[in-house]
Amino acid sequence: MSDTDKVFAGSIPKIYDEYLVPMIFSVYAEDIARRIAARSPSVLLEIAAGTGAVTRAVAAALPRGIRYVATDLNEPMLAVAAQRQKDDDRISWRQADASALPFGDTEFDAVCCQFGAMFFPDRTRAYAEVKRVLKPDGTFVFNVWDRIEDNVLTHEATVALGKLFPDDPPRFMVRTPHGYHDRDVIRADLERAGFREISIETRAETSRAPSPEYVALALCQGTPLRGEIEARDASTLQAATDIVAEAIRTRHGAGPVEGKIQAVVIEARP
Repeated sequence: MSDTDKVFAGSIPKIYDEYLVPMIFSVYAEDIARRIAARSPSVLLEIAAGTGAVTRAVAAALPRGIRYVATDLNEPMLAVAAQRQKDDDRISWRQADASALPFGDTEFDAVCCQFGAMFFPDRTRAYAEVKRVLKPDGTFVFNVWDRIEDNVLTHEATVALGKLFPDDPPRFMVRTPHGYHDRDVIRADLERAGFREISIETRAETSRAPSPEYVALALCQGTPLRGEIEARDASTLQAATDIVAEAIRTRHGAGPVEGKIQAVVIEARP
């Protein structure tokens, strides 16, 4: 993983929240919210909260008396999340590295994380931190994207950009968001961190967007893929976005767009 794969700054957080969250993240946030609510936690930690898609869904599913700590490595993303839920006094926001959580041992009933584990430089270390802050009967609920070929719109965008930059195609989507989906590897990483009761399932959903242009803007300008494009030629960002929009339009038409998305959902207990 490149260092730039973790950079969510500038205009990326706003576009990410307004475009990408409803397109691909919200449906999985609702799934995590249901899983967390079923465990009735009193004290909950979220890591890699991003702009708060899961935070909003989980908070809506839980009662008033809880304590909810939401963290992220990227302050600009967390700032968007905090602004969106500034009136919910159950939630505290904290910049934190998942590999060195600033919390005490056995402090939380549950820990959740949506599409963050792919960005952890040392996943076993991060999982060990989660285990450390979990109570002995606590649960870690998280998800990761499945292989890119099972995520249609993202795959089509990646193929289109490869044609624009044939000598050096942007590989962010393949390398990082869709680069950690092997179930055996995930299980082994969790076991090395001390988790013993692990369930892993595949969850397919449908991504929806109002237009091909919406999809292209979300993927090309609302993720670190933007940095990869600009690193090749900063003047081509809009051209790259247009090329992706045309590729999506060719496959799906000029109106509303639908495409399969697929994730791996994991629940783990010490």
